[in-house]
Amino acid sequence: MSMSHGPDNVEFDGPATYRIVVRGSLSKDWSDRLAGMDISTTSHGDQAPRTTLVGPIRDQAELNGVLDTLYGLHLTILKVETIAECRS
Repeated sequence: MSMSHGPDNVEFDGPATYRIVVRGSLSKDWSDRLAGMDISTTSHGDQAPRTTLVGPIRDQAELNGVLDTLYGLHLTILKVETIAECRS
């Protein structure tokens, strides 16, 4: 089941698995710098390639670090979503 999060119910209280989509290409070699996330790039016709990162993020600080690294690489962030909450 997919959950949609509005600005009032987004929580960063624990680890979760995230999917982040950016415009552009990113080598799988960046995985270690991006919290060990799996990286895959797709291209469709004349459109710019899109890179999808999927993996567990421990907390808000780690998510911020991943997003800051992507920003520093001048990649346009298209989507950030929680796809599963990790429960311990």
